[in-house]
Amino acid sequence: MTGQPRQLHLNAFLMSSGHHEAAWRLPESDPHADFDVRHWIALAQLAERGKLDSLFLADGPVLHRGAEFRPAGQLEPTVLLTALALATERIGLIATASTTYNEPYNLARRFASLDHVSGGRAGWNIVTTADSETARNFGFEGRPDHADRYRRAAEFVDVSRRLWDSWAQEAIVADKATGRYADPEHIHALGHHGEFYRVAGALNVPRPPQGHPLLVQAGSSDNGKHFAARYAEAVFTAQQTLADAQAFAADLKERAAALGRAPETVKILPGIVPILGGTEEEAQRKAQELEDLISPEYGLRQLAEILEVPIGRLALDEPLPDDIPDSDDIEGARSRSALIVALARRERLTVRQLLGRLGGGRGHWTFIGTPEQTADALQSWFEAGAADGFNVMGAALPSGLADFVDQVVPILQRRGLFRTEYTGRTLREHYGLPRPANLWAEEVSADLSTR
Repeated sequence: MTGQPRQLHLNAFLMSSGHHEAAWRLPESDPHADFDVRHWIALAQLAERGKLDSLFLADGPVLHRGAEFRPAGQLEPTVLLTALALATERIGLIATASTTYNEPYNLARRFASLDHVSGGRAGWNIVTTADSETARNFGFEGRPDHADRYRRAAEFVDVSRRLWDSWAQEAIVADKATGRYADPEHIHALGHHGEFYRVAGALNVPRPPQGHPLLVQAGSSDNGKHFAARYAEAVFTAQQTLADAQAFAADLKERAAALGRAPETVKILPGIVPILGGTEEEAQRKAQELEDLISPEYGLRQLAEILEVPIGRLALDEPLPDDIPDSDDIEGARSRSALIVALARRERLTVRQLLGRLGGGRGHWTFIGTPEQTADALQSWFEAGAADGFNVMGAALPSGLADFVDQVVPILQRRGLFRTEYTGRTLREHYGLPRPANLWAEEVSADLSTR
């Protein structure tokens, strides 16, 4: 957008003691890290030392089955990121929050508050929440169907954007002499009556420093891609092959262009689980150490849930059954189910082998090799149009992130592919994205032009 050479965007996806399901069992891991804010602060400061664009916390308002096999709890991410905002200065702070089990007013207020506290570094990873267990925590017998979840999400985001814009920049007068704090002509009540939500008033937080927190999305189904093309400014995606990643990126950017958006304003960030060693042999040893610690019972439960089949249908030393439901018949995570089935069929994996492949990143690209080989792989995807950057998922934390920051980032910097210093202060500036215009101002201007 500025004529400067294109550079990678790197996000650190943080998850307790690591993304590999057995990482907590390593000798150096802290199994209590989830609830120790010092652990999270150290990770955030490590990512900021590497000049990464942002860090990201996943979330779901449910205690998933399998807590006996790995740490399963998690702190509420906007609360945790508020603490991390005070321990960092530049790195972006992205939290996951569901449009199915929240209300627009409360959530828009939380993200506006985080953006103010952090000085413009907040991002929202918008999810629709696919599992049935969460529905029961909110008094529902079952989850809404796939299409309904995305219709609800679209209205939720539309309302949130109008709430963030309900205070114009000139609304706060703060004139001590006259005693006039705000101009009510520049504070707009929504009066929204939609299919899913009714919201009467303006937000009780002024417009966030970034205008809107950065909008992130992570679904890769057809509904997910349509939603991303309409709203997302960064897209987290799971891709196993260069060809699939290229096709996904091209499709999403074409969809964005068809909706009148500039394709370069939609940043595609596939997930990568890098397992690094000084030699390929050392990296393979690290990967094998983790795989040897996997509990098959846990993996089977997770796999059965994603594929929506009874767990008894999955035999460890046999291939996946032939009659796995088609992704269009899945009500949960359609794109992830399709990716996993394609991986198993393409590489002719048994269920046990498949669990080993999924243990590190739940379907994300696991790359095992030296720092130089890892940098080569990232560069090849980037230059081939498969990615604008990557969602870096340390298999074990903090070691996996430290290895990436200390060994891979310097190689990317030497190649001119990644920043050596931050040049902006907000998350939007890191991603090279503009501050959005106020929607109310656009509506007023459009109304005046038709008179």
